[in-house]
Amino acid sequence: MSRASRRSARQRRRRDQGLGVVFLVMLLALSWLTVAIYDKQFSSAAVVVLHVDRTGNQLVENADVKVRGLVVGQVREVQTGGQGATVALAIDQDKLDFLPHNVSARLLPKTLFGQRYVSLVIPSDAESRKLADGDVIKQDNSMRAIELEKALRDLMPLLQAVQPHKLASTLGSIAQALDGRGKPLGETLVAMNSYLTQLNPHMPALKNDITKFASTVEAYERAGPDIIDALSELTTTAKTIAEQRGGLSDMIGSLTTASDDLNKFLLANKENLIRLSDTSRPTLELLARYAPSLPCLFESVNRLKPNVDRVLGKGTGQPGLHVELTVKPSRGKGPGPVPGPGPRCYPSSGGVTPASFDGAAADLGMANSPSENQFIAELIAANQGVNPTEVPAWGSLLVGPLLRGTEVTLR
Repeated sequence: MSRASRRSARQRRRRDQGLGVVFLVMLLALSWLTVAIYDKQFSSAAVVVLHVDRTGNQLVENADVKVRGLVVGQVREVQTGGQGATVALAIDQDKLDFLPHNVSARLLPKTLFGQRYVSLVIPSDAESRKLADGDVIKQDNSMRAIELEKALRDLMPLLQAVQPHKLASTLGSIAQALDGRGKPLGETLVAMNSYLTQLNPHMPALKNDITKFASTVEAYERAGPDIIDALSELTTTAKTIAEQRGGLSDMIGSLTTASDDLNKFLLANKENLIRLSDTSRPTLELLARYAPSLPCLFESVNRLKPNVDRVLGKGTGQPGLHVELTVKPSRGKGPGPVPGPGPRCYPSSGGVTPASFDGAAADLGMANSPSENQFIAELIAANQGVNPTEVPAWGSLLVGPLLRGTEVTLR
């Protein structure tokens, strides 16, 4: 081989080696560029910090950051500490205008078994100030978010206990069962929605009925022991009735016979009973008028019996009537009877009749009334031995105040 040929071969070899090196450099550059593009090194993004109490093992770097389903960034870094975790979020610059400064975040799973993503929640009282690079946002701690987090946390042990292939088989069976039945299922959902729409206005009444039913059940629960005791005692009563059913039957038969006899008697004597009631009415009215004095009458007769026995000499060696009679001169005709308040009982003690002189006494009327004047005239006349008509009418004005409120005994 000539010198020119050897030189040409060396040049081609150097050129090929140079091309190989350039190819390797370009390959490495493209690989780095791909990784850089994947890591968003050439994109303008604002980095904000999210503080959460826990992240779990489903939140990884490059996880999506969404707002109402729209991807607005990625998770750049996740750091854990003793008091929770810090998550660095890269938010696209063109999406910052849609995010207020007081936005909060939730960590939600994409699927039952998928990784988590960051869901930004825009509050109802959104601030006019927008989210900016370096801001710190907080985890959503509202009641709804806490309940959702608790539900997912309680569901996770169940999902871990379910064998994936069996769950896949079950989901496949459900999908196969629903395949081709979308229209009937939709009609069923529409009909159910119609029923629920009609039921919705009656929900307050239904709630009230359920509340009352719960109160009734609670009342029956409190009264349960008493009801059981009553049923137990009723069992004894029923057993006694069953044992005495013969006597009970005879008693009912006797009552039936007596009722028939009474009915026949009333039918036969109804006119007589009506006339008897009509005839007895004046007598009954008279007895009703004097009814207030009947207890005093019976009491006086009961007290009078020992005196009568003594007058007739009972228990003595001289049986017969013993009367000590004193004759006094006539005092003349007294005044006529003064109408009283009607039959009634007056207080008595030991066989004597006290008369009360208090201005409201029922038997003598008001103070200085005609009844009181006549009564005082009788007292003064008996004491002075004159006729009551001879006592001046103004005597009650002098003696009445002295006697009023005292007790006078007539013998």
